[in-house]
Parts: sequence; structure tokens; C-alpha cells
Amino acid sequence: MSNNAQSGGLYALGNASYYGSVPSVGINVDNIVGITPSPDRKGYYLVASDGGVFAFGDARFYGSMGGKPLNQPIVGIANDPATGGYWEVAADGGIFSFNAPFYGSIP
Repeated sequence: MSNNAQSGGLYALGNASYYGSVPSVGINVDNIVGITPSPDRKGYYLVASDGGVFAFGDARFYGSMGGKPLNQPIVGIANDPATGGYWEVAADGGIFSFNAPFYGSIP
């Protein structure tokens, strides 16, 4: 297992809370590219470059692009405080919404 941040390993610093990590649930990845908190900040989402999403704490999983064909890799994730959902963003500007409104994307 990789010991870098791309493995999904997390350390809670300052007053941040730890709700788990990808390695702590026995999953071995090396492509984590983003993190966003759940709307109430009692959980978080991690996203991998292949579109897979990992939810921890009270963050609810609403789906992901994991296992689906992508034109470009996923490079980030953002939460929607209004719905509790999230958006994944790809390197080419593609946006994928999960329990969040879709307003369009560049491709």
C-alpha cells in the first residue's frame, strides 16, 4: 500500500475530525485527487482520478463515475451545501453531478 496522499490516507490536524480513510477500510488505491467536507462538516468525500467516490462520517454516497468511461480523469470534487450532494470535475471541464443540480459543463 502506498504511504502518500494519493492512497487516501488522512491525518486530522488542528481541530479537524478524523472519520476514516480509504486504507482504514481495507481499500488499496493510488489515485485520490480531491477531498470535500460534507455540508455539516461531520464527514467528507474523497474522489479518485477514475471517478470513484469514498464517503466517510455522515457523508452520504450518491454515486460516482467510477467504472464508467471518462474522456479525461477526474481532478476534483465539491459539495453542494443545499442538497448534500456533490459534483465531480474532470480535467477537460466535464462536470458530473450526484444529488446536486447540473448547470452544464465545458465539453
